[in-house]
Amino acid sequence: MNKYKEIEFGFGNIESAIKELKSHNELVCGSFNGQMLYSDIDDLDSAYVKITGKTKAEFDEAERIRHEEYEEQQRKHKEAIPELTKEWIEKGNAILGEKYRELWAKCVPVRLDDLYQGMELGNCLEIVEQLNNGKTVEEVKPLIENQGHSGMSFGLVCSMVKSFCDRGEEFVNYTRS
Repeated sequence: MNKYKEIEFGFGNIESAIKELKSHNELVCGSFNGQMLYSDIDDLDSAYVKITGKTKAEFDEAERIRHEEYEEQQRKHKEAIPELTKEWIEKGNAILGEKYRELWAKCVPVRLDDLYQGMELGNCLEIVEQLNNGKTVEEVKPLIENQGHSGMSFGLVCSMVKSFCDRGEEFVNYTRS
């Protein structure tokens, strides 16, 4: 017979799970991210090691470093936006019809300074280029399916394809059907 009563953790983090374990007056255990934690065995550090492979201090330090690296990457990207804007406008001008170039030039810096940092610019141009070169919507659909989109980025790329390609609406209607 198991000497531990199994409990369920609510939403929370490792700290809240340990607090929950320690709040009981009997031996309890619970699964957290696939790891069983025990009220009489685990403390904060041992739980962190089980779940993350690092002590709490090691985990916090790794997170601090990851955050600093992310902030540095964000800063470098922001600094690069003027040069990237020129590059993406040139790429668009090589693919897009003349009537779309002014709107493209306005769109590029906005997209570069947004969540996806311009990823959707390349996705859009990849699709528009194929459509402009006479490929069928059936032939082009796998491109957008293989670009790894979330629902939001998929919608954004579809909107851009509609805005920058004569066959964009046809493509989007087919892709969404």
